Amino acid sequence: MDIKVKDFIKINNAKLICGNEETICENFCKDSREVKNGDTYLGIKGENTNGSIYYKQALENGAKVLILQDIEIPEEIIKKYEDRTVILVEDVVKSIQDVARYKRENTNVKVVGITGSVGKTSTKDIVASVLSQKYKVLKTQGNYNNEIGLPLTILSLKDEEVMVLEMGMSAFGEMSLLTSIAKPDIAAITNIGTSHIGILGSRENILKAKLEILEGLKQDGKLIINNDNDLLDKWYKEENIIKNVETYGIENNSKYVAYDINLKENGSTYKIKLDNETYNVTVPVSGEHFVYNSLCAIAVGKALGISNEEIIKGISNFELTKKRMEIIKTKNNNLIINDCYNASYDSMKAAIEYLGTLNNRKIAILGDMLELGEFSKELHEKVGKEVAKNKIDILVTIGTEARNIAVGAEKEGMLESSIYEFATKEEAMPKIKELVKANDNILVKASNAMKFDEITKELSK
Repeated sequence: MDIKVKDFIKINNAKLICGNEETICENFCKDSREVKNGDTYLGIKGENTNGSIYYKQALENGAKVLILQDIEIPEEIIKKYEDRTVILVEDVVKSIQDVARYKRENTNVKVVGITGSVGKTSTKDIVASVLSQKYKVLKTQGNYNNEIGLPLTILSLKDEEVMVLEMGMSAFGEMSLLTSIAKPDIAAITNIGTSHIGILGSRENILKAKLEILEGLKQDGKLIINNDNDLLDKWYKEENIIKNVETYGIENNSKYVAYDINLKENGSTYKIKLDNETYNVTVPVSGEHFVYNSLCAIAVGKALGISNEEIIKGISNFELTKKRMEIIKTKNNNLIINDCYNASYDSMKAAIEYLGTLNNRKIAILGDMLELGEFSKELHEKVGKEVAKNKIDILVTIGTEARNIAVGAEKEGMLESSIYEFATKEEAMPKIKELVKANDNILVKASNAMKFDEITKELSK
């Protein structure tokens, strides 16, 4: 269904400043610099600025519809752009949430909601690849997994039959909001780790916040969980209030279990029994955590009627979102693991374990993990211990908190001569270039705010 200006007027009591209420709103854009001809511009008000003040740039770039707040448009501008449509709402973010909720409720589309402390994006990618074998699929792009990105994804729906929505949160109530908009038919929880523990205070509270996804789950909906995760397994056995739950795992007894797992440098293979038949599965990205993510995709695929053969094909063909365990080969035959979109102890551990399986020299360039609060020192030290345990040859830490990674590595027996500590990327880069030799394997990982993608770009030249 098309969303028109009149829908915003009806749902949000928007005020039509100029233009036609029958105008279709499409290609929603929240950056006036990126607006293209025919787009709908959203003047979102943030902590530091009101995006609505950039309405002139949006108009000049060809915005067809402008949804603004807390702004007055001069009469001469209205006359100059009389072929455009401008509406004023009380709150732009709330307005797109309300209209996205309306579109979801009035569109015959299946929704898969994916959350978890680690692995949301890669699981979303694998699930979408599996479902694409049978359906036309819309999936979350980039980091559009929050209170703005999720409704924008739903508003971009055209003729797709299934939406695969990544759903992120960092505090209580955020998942409640997202699930009230998405109303998933299937909800998947990949794991409960330590991401945002500084805000929520404990892993048990993280579980509670993630489980808010059930509030919006359709009455006949299905929950899919990683049964090897300790807290999810405990909840499933003791407090499960959802009848339609399916499990996947490697160690614990689950409906979908991978066995005979063979982790290789460029991927993994394993066996699984589906409908009493044994199938061989190939995952094109290495690491045990990707085996788990593919098991989740199998469970979702089965729930939506994908054949076993199509599921396995979808897994073997999936591609990762950029900066998530992205493998880059350089002209010097270096292998760079570009995993610098985000970082938590759990994702750090998984990436380090993968680095440890590779041949040739191994270098870990690690930065701060953010939003860990009082747990920061402990969790950074635990990362350092994983570096030593996995016999990484060289450790480079960058950032204030990352110094504790070096401390942890030394405590676990890594030689001080193999550890280099820096406060900033700029200080570290000359030494990194000096350290890296041909044929090295290099992991680059930190929280997104550290902008480690700049390091990857330098090493990829």
